[in-house]
Amino acid sequence: MINSTIDYFSIGLRLKAYRIAASLKAEDVAKNLKISRAAVYRLEKGEIVKIETLDRLASLLNTSVSSLLGVDTEYYSSGDGFFERMRQLEEKSTKIYSHFDPFSFLLTSDDYLHHLSTMLAEANMPQDVKKINSTLAILKERKGNFCTSYPQFMNLIGLQNIERFLHLGLVGNLNISPSKKMERCLLARKEVAHLIELLETQNHNLEIAITEESIPSLTFQLFYQKQEPLALAMSPFRLGELPNVCTGIASITASSEAIKQYQNLFDNLWKNSAKNKQAIDLLKKTLERY
Repeated sequence: MINSTIDYFSIGLRLKAYRIAASLKAEDVAKNLKISRAAVYRLEKGEIVKIETLDRLASLLNTSVSSLLGVDTEYYSSGDGFFERMRQLEEKSTKIYSHFDPFSFLLTSDDYLHHLSTMLAEANMPQDVKKINSTLAILKERKGNFCTSYPQFMNLIGLQNIERFLHLGLVGNLNISPSKKMERCLLARKEVAHLIELLETQNHNLEIAITEESIPSLTFQLFYQKQEPLALAMSPFRLGELPNVCTGIASITASSEAIKQYQNLFDNLWKNSAKNKQAIDLLKKTLERY
């Protein structure tokens, strides 16, 4: 074995995420490494015997051994690998701090995945169909897991992002007819109304804060397990209006300094934001204006 203190299970999870990001099937990895497909699945469960295997895998998956070991930043150049890694981290988190534009996908309605599929098709990226389908499948699993476990969840929302969402509607591009534009704006209204309904159920595991201050364009999520920080995920990918799941470099790190800095940023914005009934009233007034 490499070292008894190494978290082999987490290495296996990273291997799976990187394989998905590289658009490789288990049999592709097996063929390249000259091992069986079953052996690949065992590797992804953390059954790793030789450091040489990790070295060959890192080369194949275009990453580094240190990233696979979790001692360096993980980088993902497509949404499917990144959201798979997000799913893995959410599955073992007890508390999550989230800032996504316009708000977290995890808080959208059951219909939203269908709307997202339509928007991504409108974005006209035929060369990325495989990646898009892979991402949608992972998002569906991610949402299902979240609704089952429901960790304590704190979502920081920028009011300007909500306004933009309502103004543009659920569109993949801006070149659509006025009637379709109106239809998509109505769908965006329904999503904000759904968010309000979630808040009005007074689920103690769910909190949101709405800030009118400038908010970072780079979205991020912080993961904790029983007060211990797990990771920080930073993303250029968008799941709202004008979505993008194919272009950009997302990153995930367990760096204590990075987590501390982003937690301070989140806390400072949260402190001066509208919360609870005040947040609900602000969302309702925003809906009335649109």
